[in-house]
Amino acid sequence: QVQVVQSGGGLVEPGGSLTLSCAVSGYTVSRYSLSWYRQIPGQDRELVASITARGTPAYSDSVQGRFAIARDNTKNTVHLEMNDLKTEDTAVYFCYAPYHTGYWGQGAQVTVSS
Repeated sequence: QVQVVQSGGGLVEPGGSLTLSCAVSGYTVSRYSLSWYRQIPGQDRELVASITARGTPAYSDSVQGRFAIARDNTKNTVHLEMNDLKTEDTAVYFCYAPYHTGYWGQGAQVTVSS
């Protein structure tokens, strides 16, 4: 049974930092990529960052240079370190495991506000 369990999120002031974590289990996680998406109410879910099985990261233009994705294949976890947060980063963030039909985490609210 595949499980994708997120932790982290919360309220942070503009310019601050926050880290999201995601634990994935139920298959050979180290052989597959992992991703983070975010969704603002009323908008489509947006790909924020992804990381290949070998650890090569990729980022959307909106977060390039501010966010960092990393994985730990010994623990089957993926993390999203978010720095220099802006109000427009406010969204619900989802971890996504593209295995078979794909599996989503439960989502975590990130609010950037003073």
